[in-house]
Amino acid sequence: MQEQIKRKEGVVELPDVITVKEFAEKTGVQVPEVISALMKNGVMASINQNIDFDTAAIVASDLNITVRKEQAEASAEKLLAGNLEALLQEDDPSLLLPRAPIVTVMGHVDHGKTAILDAIRKSDVAAGEAGGITQKIGAYEVAHEGKSLTFLDTPGHEAFTSMRARGAQITDIVVLVVAADEGIKPTTIEAIDHAKDAGVPIIVALNKIDREGADPDRIRGQLAEHGLQPEEWGGKTPVVLCSAKTGQGIQDLLEHIVLLAEMEELRANPERPAVATVIESHLDSSLGPVASIIVNAGSLHVGDVIVCGVTFGRVKSMTDAHGKRKDDVHPSGTVRISGLSEVPEVGDILQVVQDDAEAKKVLLHIQDVRERQKKRGLGDLITRLSEGKMHVLKIVLKADSVGEIEAIRSSIAKTERGKDGVAPKVVHSAVGNISESDVMMAAASDGIVLGFNVTVSVHVESIARTYGVEIRLYDVIYKLLDDVKSLLDGLIEPEEEESVMGHLTIRGIFFRKKSDQVVGGLVTDGILKRVPFRVLRENREIGTGRITSIKQVEKDVKEAKEGKEYGLRIESSVDFAEGDVLEAYTKEFRKKA
Repeated sequence: MQEQIKRKEGVVELPDVITVKEFAEKTGVQVPEVISALMKNGVMASINQNIDFDTAAIVASDLNITVRKEQAEASAEKLLAGNLEALLQEDDPSLLLPRAPIVTVMGHVDHGKTAILDAIRKSDVAAGEAGGITQKIGAYEVAHEGKSLTFLDTPGHEAFTSMRARGAQITDIVVLVVAADEGIKPTTIEAIDHAKDAGVPIIVALNKIDREGADPDRIRGQLAEHGLQPEEWGGKTPVVLCSAKTGQGIQDLLEHIVLLAEMEELRANPERPAVATVIESHLDSSLGPVASIIVNAGSLHVGDVIVCGVTFGRVKSMTDAHGKRKDDVHPSGTVRISGLSEVPEVGDILQVVQDDAEAKKVLLHIQDVRERQKKRGLGDLITRLSEGKMHVLKIVLKADSVGEIEAIRSSIAKTERGKDGVAPKVVHSAVGNISESDVMMAAASDGIVLGFNVTVSVHVESIARTYGVEIRLYDVIYKLLDDVKSLLDGLIEPEEEESVMGHLTIRGIFFRKKSDQVVGGLVTDGILKRVPFRVLRENREIGTGRITSIKQVEKDVKEAKEGKEYGLRIESSVDFAEGDVLEAYTKEFRKKA
């Protein structure tokens, strides 16, 4: 006698890959029932064959069982993808409390980024009384009128882009530093493009306003040309006149940051296990591997077990930018931690786990996920496009002259397929050979790099391979445009085409148990197979279902033909009556012409 298996109640956790037998054991469903459900979904699998999580989830849904990925594996995928948003979506909105904004300062190398950061530090009287900044940990916190602000103290937009390329989006506000006597430079444009593509609000700090030759209105005009319409001109971009040298305007800048942060309604759950982002890391001669982090949510404590990138450990010590040891740190707080087994990478996501056993389990899953994600690039990009997960083709464009840039940008704009809901977007363009910065921009944007009459070094090609970025070089414009059009075709969501196969009029209802039913009838036109159907009563649709098997007399057949009677086993919740009509149909997805 077959052993009775009891169905599991509640949510069942499943790994990424599972055998049919293991699925049956975990869910409490008989193996034949699982195999039958797989067959109904077009999957032929034996008891010892593997099925992936997506397939298992579909079958579980058909069997009225709720499943989710094993927590360790789900965490591994989110951690490896740097998917902060997915990790933080786990939080109950009612537990979210206001947090400090995380601010990145960007701009041209000689326009005073470092000087602005120094001036902001000096404005923090409380920190000054405590001895000021004693160690550079990549970020620091200041107070302004009772509000806390966290500033990333990293080398401009390179670190910002590097973290974005790895999936870590931690910046809430960008302060763009522009020298009032020089104006916008190519690096400034690059910083603007990075911030805009990331969707981060920008405050412009017009520095060196005390210098002879400072011309704020000229700079406002340049900003407007690059899509940053100043508030004074009716736009939404705050432009603060300041001088890092004299301190003029620094308080005004901080007030603008506080105001913008309040408008953004930045919140986090301080009670959950901590999630943080690595902003700097190195091997310390006395502490071993150390990492500077910013806490995105939750609270981190000394003694917590953590997973960070492809390493794990237990937090041994935490020190802030003033050299003060901390026992815990809360959302938007920044510290340097020790206790990891290896040096993590900038942009890695840190997450607190229950214990060493869970940490090791997450790391094993991370290795599996990383193997599956190794081959990224244009092929993967096209796959994501064809799945309809993206509707904008993002392009980093380089050419050997301004004239060519303008001509190509104009031609690319004309390839837009508005009626199909897809379009190209040049997120950054500049004159010159393809650089590491271009690759990082494409990686962060999930886009491609197109070069016209330019070159790319072996070093940059190597970086592109590391980040899975496709670089394409051209010397004929029409070939470049043909490629853009081909990629746009991949963006178009396929049209669903439905074809009616045939009709059967019900002449008898022989069995019904919930949605499992057996009916008999005459095929009046076309043919019927194991496909979905609509139920028509007096030419009005009253429900739907699916044919699961077809019999003629006692013999199983693949299809029911016109003019003959058949018995059908069907799945449907409709309460059938004689005379009802089953309209069988198929669906196909085709690319739009």
